[in-house]
Amino acid sequence: MLKIIVPIKQVPETGNVKMDSETGTMVRDGVVSIVNPLDLYSIETALMLKEKFGATVTVFTMGPLNAVKALKEAIAMGCDNGTILSDRAFAGADTWSTAYALVNAIKHIGDYDLILAGERATDGDTGQVGPNIASGLDIPLATYVRKVNDLDLEQRTITVERSVEEGIETLQLPLPCLLTVVKEISYPRLPTLRGKKKAKTVEIPVLTAEDLGLRLEYLGLKGSPTRVVSTKSPKVTRNGQMMTIKEDKDVSAAVDALIAFLEERQLI
Repeated sequence: MLKIIVPIKQVPETGNVKMDSETGTMVRDGVVSIVNPLDLYSIETALMLKEKFGATVTVFTMGPLNAVKALKEAIAMGCDNGTILSDRAFAGADTWSTAYALVNAIKHIGDYDLILAGERATDGDTGQVGPNIASGLDIPLATYVRKVNDLDLEQRTITVERSVEEGIETLQLPLPCLLTVVKEISYPRLPTLRGKKKAKTVEIPVLTAEDLGLRLEYLGLKGSPTRVVSTKSPKVTRNGQMMTIKEDKDVSAAVDALIAFLEERQLI
């Protein structure tokens, strides 16, 4: 049976993103969090392959213990089981340090045929963790995958379409491999009642740095080569002019005012 692994992330809702100005890391305590929206597409792709070919879908995440909520949502959608990496040593990890921990977690889980990841996380927006995992595992990688054309279990190959600057590229990769997928690949399903019941009772194993035998100097903020030296909140100032159009003659006045506004700023 096909074995699929889906790494996901719990992220703050877009309107709740807060940064710690001293450490340059994201504040997660006390912030409403959700499953990274772009990971929902990798979950859905895994479930579609499961329905077509038969598969076991394992989701896992790294974060505080409350990130179990993200795993249970994925299980409610149809994934089979989940694992969380949770340890204070992981706090403040950048993409390199995160991938280091996830690579070792995948090795700990055991055999796999396919790893499906979201294009990127909405909080960091780097798109680096998926490729870093593939590099750490030394397996083939295809990014920006928009469609799975074929999966040949006998030949152990998968054929995909990926979005590139010039259009669409078709690739055939040997299994095991890692794909990062884009929104065009699927439309995420909603959790089912049966799935919610399963998620409510399912046991989620917790893995620590010690469980995985990780080197502490590679973990968390201290083990991250990326440094945020400062953060700033952009200020939007608008010294605009509002005109209310009530009659036809007001249209001409509004157009004249717009042209004058653009000319004053040397935009036309």
